[in-house]
Amino acid sequence: MSNQSTHQAAGGGKPSHVLVTGGARSGKSRFAEALVAGAGLKKVYVATGQAFDAEMRSRIEQHKQDRGSGWTTVEEPLALAEVLQRESRPDRAVLVDCLTLWLSNLMLEDRNIAEEVAKLGASLSFLHGPVVFVTNEVGQGIVPENALARRFRDEAGRLNQHIASLCERVVLVAAGQPVQIKPSLHPAIKL
Repeated sequence: MSNQSTHQAAGGGKPSHVLVTGGARSGKSRFAEALVAGAGLKKVYVATGQAFDAEMRSRIEQHKQDRGSGWTTVEEPLALAEVLQRESRPDRAVLVDCLTLWLSNLMLEDRNIAEEVAKLGASLSFLHGPVVFVTNEVGQGIVPENALARRFRDEAGRLNQHIASLCERVVLVAAGQPVQIKPSLHPAIKL
């Protein structure tokens, strides 16, 4: 986040929201953490992952170690709009890691995905501080072989499009390198 985003978050206008996307192990979480840390605000980490097995517990623990101290961690697998409304303040930058795990949790709980995504999107305009969302690009590979995996891929694509449309900035991270998608660095493409 730029100094302008920090100023906006401190009361100088609408706070800036950023979507950071990429593939697995692309460096997107590290980039998002650096973005939040560079804002000069208190750092809040909203973790959506749940430790259902030893491998996931290990991943969560590694993320905590990688972040280091100075972060307030809030674990919330489902009520993301509500936790953002509670935690968002002008003196805080909030990192949500990640939207795709949140989507998985919603699907496991058989929640109404469209309703939950709409609620999250609607909450963004009422937040008082900047939010950085991390998500995964899951639709760039082969077509999944089963209906549940295809549904997840499709829901993730719709979720990412919706949140990207509401964020001021969208960044794709590939091989640890950030590429700004929104706002575009190029003039509008015309035929």
